[in-house]
Amino acid sequence: MSNAPARYAVVGNPIGHSKSPLIHSLFARQTGAEISYGKELVSEPDFAAFVETFFHNGGAGLNVTVPFKRHAHALCGKLSENAARSGAVNTLYPIDGSLAGANTDGIGLVRDIRDNLAYAISGKRILLLGAGGAVRGVLPALENESPARMTVWNRTAERAAELARAFDGSLAVTSLEALRGKQFDLIINGTSGSLQGHRPPVDAAWLAPGCCAYDMVYADEETVFLRWAREAGAGLLSDGLGMLVEQAAESFHLWRGIRPDTGPVIQRLRIGV
Repeated sequence: MSNAPARYAVVGNPIGHSKSPLIHSLFARQTGAEISYGKELVSEPDFAAFVETFFHNGGAGLNVTVPFKRHAHALCGKLSENAARSGAVNTLYPIDGSLAGANTDGIGLVRDIRDNLAYAISGKRILLLGAGGAVRGVLPALENESPARMTVWNRTAERAAELARAFDGSLAVTSLEALRGKQFDLIINGTSGSLQGHRPPVDAAWLAPGCCAYDMVYADEETVFLRWAREAGAGLLSDGLGMLVEQAAESFHLWRGIRPDTGPVIQRLRIGV
C-alpha cells in the first residue's frame, strides 16, 4: 500500500498567479492532512485528456479555474445541484467509479458576504455585472439566499439574456439606459476587467444607502471597481479573496470530509506571507 500523500491540483490557463496551492497547504497543516497540491497549466484542447490521466494515475481531486469550468461540467457523470444549475464545475473528484463535479464558487461568495462581512443577502436588491462563467457559477447560491431580486448587466446583451433563460426568469436582464433611477443594495462585479485595470460603466446613483460593493477579483491593491465604489460612497467594500478561501474550504471538505477554519487563512493572506 502506498503511503504517498493524496494528490490534488488546480488546473487552468493562465495558472501562475493562483493562490490555491498555498491555501490548501494551510488547510492541510491546520487539519493534519497529508496531501500534495500543485498547479497545472493546460491548453484547451488537452483539458479532457489531462483530467482523465490525472485521475487514472490516482489523483484525488482537482480544482478547475478559467477557462475550463464549462469543459469540466461536460466531463462529469455526477453533478452537485449548484453545478447542474450553473452549468459550471470548479471541483472534480472520483466517486463510485464516476467523475463527480461540484461548484463551490457560489457557496464561497455567500459565506464571505453573509458570514465574514456580516452582510445579509436575504431581501436585498442585487446587481450583477457580467454574464460569464464567474457570474453563472454563483447565481444558484445567491438565489438560495432569497434576495428581493437579481439583475444582470453585460456588455453583450444576448449573453445576459442567455443566462437569464437558463435561470427560468429569476434573473432580470437590464441595459445601462434601464438602470437609470434604479438603486441596489449589493453590486457584484463579476467581470474580469479589474485584472486589466478596466472598470465597468457603473454609476454612483445605483448605490442605495449602505450598499455593499463586491469585486469577485482579488488583488494586492484596491481594484479599480472598488476604488470607484469607495469614492462613490458605498457603505461596504470587499474584493474576492475571502470568496477564494471559502470556496477552497468547501472543495477541501468535499475531498477530505472536514471543513477547515477559514478565518486564520484569510487573515494570513491579507497580511502577506
